[in-house]
Amino acid sequence: MIYTCTLNPAIDLFIETEHLKKEVVNRTNDYDIQPNGKGVNVSFILKMLAVANKAIGIGGGFTNDYIESALNEKGIETQFIKSAGITRINVFTRVVDRDEEYKLVNKGPHVDSKQIDALLNLIGCLKRDDMLVVSGSFADGIPESIIIDIAKLSNQIGFKLVIDTSYQAVMETLQYQPFLLKPNDEELMQWFNVIGPLSDTQLIQYAQKLVEQGAQNVLLSLGAKGAAFINREQVLKGNAAVGKVVNTACSGDTMLGTFLAGMVQAKPLAENLKYSIAAASSTAFSAGLTDFTDVATLQEQIKVTEITLEDQ
Repeated sequence: MIYTCTLNPAIDLFIETEHLKKEVVNRTNDYDIQPNGKGVNVSFILKMLAVANKAIGIGGGFTNDYIESALNEKGIETQFIKSAGITRINVFTRVVDRDEEYKLVNKGPHVDSKQIDALLNLIGCLKRDDMLVVSGSFADGIPESIIIDIAKLSNQIGFKLVIDTSYQAVMETLQYQPFLLKPNDEELMQWFNVIGPLSDTQLIQYAQKLVEQGAQNVLLSLGAKGAAFINREQVLKGNAAVGKVVNTACSGDTMLGTFLAGMVQAKPLAENLKYSIAAASSTAFSAGLTDFTDVATLQEQIKVTEITLEDQ
């Protein structure tokens, strides 16, 4: 079973308004409410690709109930540790006459040590043939060192650990051989304390260092330039599709969920990377997560090659 773990879930409220003026009532053109959180998004993507999974995490209040209900409606089982505070609501406002977007992101409710212990106890019940995907930021009160504690459990029990979070503590997990890391270029530079911009060659070299230090696989997001997959056996690189970008916030979650589904379904790695980049591009060209209807077409724009550093 694949488990996704979201430690700071959210409801995202998207608003479109013609004007945004202070001290007056601004009537909106439209709004949309979406359950969110990086692990939540991965769960939705996996389910769309017919991969069973269970969403776990920490959250509370009517907002977390809404998120769990949305997951359950798609046939995704949930088990969230309840926090005393209410799961956050983020607001994204598009102002038409200025062609501007305002992003208001809340930090989330405080999580106490009992709730953290309850989550670790839940993770400690996973089995050797399970996979755990830990994605996104951590709520107030959750130390970044929790990812090290989870990595230790993975190493002791034997379940596969996938990490998609930016904290520096990720580097301390390498000694426990996490199954896959999914950094973007900025996170990779942050982990190694280097200042960019770096070339794709340099970024891949740093991704290889992650493998040398213990990571089994690295799925490296290169943003508008595509993505790369790195392990001890090979390096694959693919370009991104071209289109009108609407929302990049969930593209990485889409790529990760799609790539993991392909691994479970034993797709060849090059084919899997190509399809995952196309799916991520589709999400970038959409208001929400891809529905996969245009992914086959977008794939035609993408070329994945196996490379050595001398090829770049």
